[in-house]
Amino acid sequence: MKSKTQAILLAGGLGTRLRSVVSDRPKPMALIQGKPFMEYVVLELKNQGINDIIFAVGYKGTMVEEYFGDGEKFGIRASYAYEETLLGTAGAIRNGSRFVTQQQVLVLNADTFYRMDYGRLWKLKQEMNLDMALVLRQVADISRYGEAVLKNQMLTGFNEKTAGTRPGTINGGIYLLSKELIDEIPKGKVSLENEMIPRWMKEGRRLGGFINDGYFIDIGIPEDYYRFMDDVEKGVLTW
Repeated sequence: MKSKTQAILLAGGLGTRLRSVVSDRPKPMALIQGKPFMEYVVLELKNQGINDIIFAVGYKGTMVEEYFGDGEKFGIRASYAYEETLLGTAGAIRNGSRFVTQQQVLVLNADTFYRMDYGRLWKLKQEMNLDMALVLRQVADISRYGEAVLKNQMLTGFNEKTAGTRPGTINGGIYLLSKELIDEIPKGKVSLENEMIPRWMKEGRRLGGFINDGYFIDIGIPEDYYRFMDDVEKGVLTW
């Protein structure tokens, strides 16, 4: 599907919580069986027809470019959007959008792996005429996170703090945004989660999504980094 080929991979964070075990490289380049974590994310995208990838890089970003190059070796087309200072999630998306050539682009974090059918996002966005489609995930204890709420597949609550231990849904960190919406992000340091999404909700923009129950991991802390390493070794994930 031609409209399903571009993605921005957010890889500009400092990865301070993982620094104790991965100190010489950006967090998404942490090695798993001799390959950087981000290569597994790229492979997952490529296998679903998303082969034009914009790497939004910052801290030691040249290491990412040196590894992936023009992308040909990995069967993709690679571009690099460098940030001179930390821009936050929305700022990094805005900075990377200069390479976006289509009306919409998939955005995801390079330090998380979330298995799903990405085509569902395109289908939902088109069928419901959304400005942005996003993915939520179910957790057993919502108190550790900001809650995200869907009603009839429309986003009605986001990043809401809750007290008490109970199950609920949270942001999965994967978005399909229209180029028009990205153009509304101010230049500079801007948070997608704390600033833009709440603003767009107040403005009545059409934000919707679905809950996905596929394999998820965020390698932001050493325990989860080692867990992913173990899962790959055991063959929990196959391509």
